[in-house]
Amino acid sequence: MRLLYLGPPDFAPLSMLPEYATDGDAEIVLVHPRAGARLREVWPRIPSVKWVHALSAGVENLLFPEIDVPVTNGRGIFAPALAEWVLAAILHFAKDIPRLMRVRRWEPFNVQRIEGQTVGIVGYGSIGRAVAARCAGMRVIPFSRRQGSLDEVLTESDYVVVCAPLTGSTRGLVDPRRMKPGSVLINVGRGAVVDEGALLAALESHHLKGAALDVFAAEPLPPDHPLSALENVLLSPHCADHTDDSHEVAMRCFLENLARFERGEALLNVVDKRAGY
Repeated sequence: MRLLYLGPPDFAPLSMLPEYATDGDAEIVLVHPRAGARLREVWPRIPSVKWVHALSAGVENLLFPEIDVPVTNGRGIFAPALAEWVLAAILHFAKDIPRLMRVRRWEPFNVQRIEGQTVGIVGYGSIGRAVAARCAGMRVIPFSRRQGSLDEVLTESDYVVVCAPLTGSTRGLVDPRRMKPGSVLINVGRGAVVDEGALLAALESHHLKGAALDVFAAEPLPPDHPLSALENVLLSPHCADHTDDSHEVAMRCFLENLARFERGEALLNVVDKRAGY
């Protein structure tokens, strides 16, 4: 087994790997989340590759036309952490958590119950289903390429949660100006799935109550980006799924597939290249 790793050399879970190659005779390529673009650069020099695995769930940088081997990813392993972050964002706006941090006088105020409210989920894969499981008592409207209506999600939901991957068909899919007035947008999928200019307009006009964003069209988000100046926005630097053990969990997912590869068994989490995820 000859493995080529693409990513930062100080990535701690590398210690879990067997020895890996650094030259062009690799059979397997393991790609760190921040190194996706490097695969296309090295592809002409690694003709023996039989399989590519992405430690991340997103694979939009890996699906170039020349790649003719199976690609697998970390789909599903980050869903619980992301779903918890979504629930925290919902409660942040429903319970007006910022006001609690500012209270210095005894002035009781009303908060919202999330029970009975509607959460629409754009992208009903492992993350979307994990979000739905944590929204007990809420009405859930799912939308994916196989089910549901995007218009229903946007016009009827108090909270719209974007979990969709970035593909040719999902880029700019969500226009926040079409959302229900006073609703909240939460994005833990990919930034470019949401029309960011429309989101900014909807927030500045207070058409939306707020937004919670872990992903952005351009990352890292520039410090002078207009979103940074808005008080009704939660901004997370694409780390909603970063837990103490998230890197190790991602590596264990790869090692399980590696064992299957060495035994000649079918790989898990094989990416549908046509669909883009």
